[in-house]
Amino acid sequence: MKNFSVKRERSNVKSRIALLIISLFTSHFSLIGQQATWIWYPGDYEIWLSNQMQNRRTDRGTFFPVFWKVDNHYVLMDFHKVFDLKEPEEVSIYAEGQYNVKLDGKPFEGTPTRITVPAGRHKINIKVFCQEYVPAIYVKGKTIVSDGTWLTTFEDKEWIDETGKTSDISATKWLNAGYWDFNEPRRPPSKFKLPVTPQKAVKKEVNNNSILVDFGKETFGFVKLHGLKGRGNLTIYYGESKEEALSKDGAVTIDRLLINNSIAKDSVMPLSKAFRYVNIVREGTVSFADVSMLYEYADIKDKGSFTCNDEEINNIYDIAKYTLHLSTREFFIDGIKRDRWVWSGDAYQSYLMNYYLMNDNRTVTSTMYALRGKDPVTGHINTIMDYTFYWFLGIYDYYLYSGDKSFIQQNYDRMKSLMDYVLGRRNQHGLLEGLPGDWIFIDWAAGLSKKGEVSFEQLLFARSLETMALCAGIVNDKEGASQYQSLATELRKKLFDVYWNEQKQALVHSRIDGKQTDNVTRYSNMFSIFFDYFTEQQKQAVKQSVLLNNNIQKITTPYMRFYELEALCAMGEQNYVLREMKDYWGGMLKLGATSFWEEYNPAKKGAEHYAMYGREFGKSLCHAWGASPIYLLGKYYLGIKPTSAGYTTYLVEPNLGGLQWMQGKVPTPKENIELYVSKEQIKIRGAAGTGTLRIKSKTQPTGKNISVTAKGNDLYEITLLPGVEYVVNYSATL
Repeated sequence: MKNFSVKRERSNVKSRIALLIISLFTSHFSLIGQQATWIWYPGDYEIWLSNQMQNRRTDRGTFFPVFWKVDNHYVLMDFHKVFDLKEPEEVSIYAEGQYNVKLDGKPFEGTPTRITVPAGRHKINIKVFCQEYVPAIYVKGKTIVSDGTWLTTFEDKEWIDETGKTSDISATKWLNAGYWDFNEPRRPPSKFKLPVTPQKAVKKEVNNNSILVDFGKETFGFVKLHGLKGRGNLTIYYGESKEEALSKDGAVTIDRLLINNSIAKDSVMPLSKAFRYVNIVREGTVSFADVSMLYEYADIKDKGSFTCNDEEINNIYDIAKYTLHLSTREFFIDGIKRDRWVWSGDAYQSYLMNYYLMNDNRTVTSTMYALRGKDPVTGHINTIMDYTFYWFLGIYDYYLYSGDKSFIQQNYDRMKSLMDYVLGRRNQHGLLEGLPGDWIFIDWAAGLSKKGEVSFEQLLFARSLETMALCAGIVNDKEGASQYQSLATELRKKLFDVYWNEQKQALVHSRIDGKQTDNVTRYSNMFSIFFDYFTEQQKQAVKQSVLLNNNIQKITTPYMRFYELEALCAMGEQNYVLREMKDYWGGMLKLGATSFWEEYNPAKKGAEHYAMYGREFGKSLCHAWGASPIYLLGKYYLGIKPTSAGYTTYLVEPNLGGLQWMQGKVPTPKENIELYVSKEQIKIRGAAGTGTLRIKSKTQPTGKNISVTAKGNDLYEITLLPGVEYVVNYSATL
């Protein structure tokens, strides 16, 4: 899942601040002189927007807020940039909030909307105050434009002494401005809304005072009543299942309206909701002519694809895509009916699936900004220890798949303060166990102990320290890189000293009072496989003693099935995993699922499948973590993964896994890698970067313009150059 073999990058820049300034002219260069856009302090808009989104949750019509610390944007912001002009330039200024403008330190009178900047070298400062929205600016001239190359701070540390001398502001921390694609001055960030499109119902059942409307599949949006009139009460019961919509006491989401319309008019419900069915109950003289919906969606296009000879797998892939799209809104959320919150564990899996389908960087970074929030750190992300660690892992994966160093450079201090919080909560053994306020989640599993020093938490902790060491190298923090790597090495050794049980040939689940427990679970063992923490001998032992052992508690959530099947794929068990995919995800489809669920237990019957959290319809029937076949098929069947940042180098190691043929596209930062694989032939078009095609063949592969290197044991490698199309003839070993 995560390749940590990327070589640590060294910069010639002597300070991290200087590195940030230089990055202005690299990662954001394309905006200069071309496109003005609204800008803000990095992360502030994402935090503000996530507050808007997450606090739309309702339960039975009641406002249902998050239960962790909610941060907010900085209300006073200073933006600046230095320009060299060949001729005078007239500049328009827009802002969200009160603002003033300075040119070379001298303020303009009032609140100018247009200024003239003389020829020569000049510094423009704009300071904005806004509590309701995020302070943001839009600046547009011929060459002077607001973009990601501007610097911004929430405290400029500037003061004037009794002689009129301005203070030294070298201690001020400046970051590159944040931005999206708000490129119109009259379309400020605060006005952003997801787009909608009309959709009709596919079936209606009319009863005496109610109508049951079926939209054909799981969906998300605003119910619209056409020609609504009369006087009385109207209640809409939303349901992901028919049973839920018909349950007046059990439906999780509802709308109750008091109607008093003498003239028929169309009415759109105030909040978007998840549903397939809606049951509309009328009282009094209320009537309406028709029911439709406005489907709300994030307008993100697919770049990746997968098809094969097995139509059931194709269907699973398509439903997984739909599930991920439904769960991709302003941010990657968990499920669309119940929480609609940004959970770090759910989001981490969405990042990985996104890299093989949409490859949308902005939603990844926006979600990570929203999750991290602001200092001081007072608790784990979402209050969950494991979710803090998934945040760290998500940052490095983002760099690996995107090659974007700027996000790490901008967030390294936030990474350090969060890791300082974690390090400060270690016990006397240097390990982590749940303290007051900590939620040790791991997975939804009956009877799963969270007591003592749980091996899974130490495993994620070690990986997070390795991530910190790598990111410290990226920002040229040599001391930090050394310290984090030393801590990671020490913890990895302790992990095996404390938890490895030779008799059980596995890592045990936990240690309590200094003693190993007898319990062996799948979690730390399967993660250690794709983290590459085990020796090859240990991997093979764990495969038999844990992964293929039916006596070990089975996993019933798609959340952890994701990782279980990844571990098996990492060991070449694609044939087995394909059968499991067809059984598990195919099992949901056989029950009529139109999106993948939060949990699936084939032993349950009928409406039992909808129950969770002690509620008859508590389960989410569209949950982001249910879409993992996207990732598995892209990375372990098509077999494509980056081996250095941004696909500068990459590996293609296809595995049919029992399929006759497959084809697909995997997006990279610059273009797609396109691949077709059968048992006799491979066709591939390389992307920007240098790839390695690694295949097993009974005979030496042949083809035009290929250079084949034999690696022994029927293994061959072929170098892939950018933009070149290759046809490789071979004889697959099955």
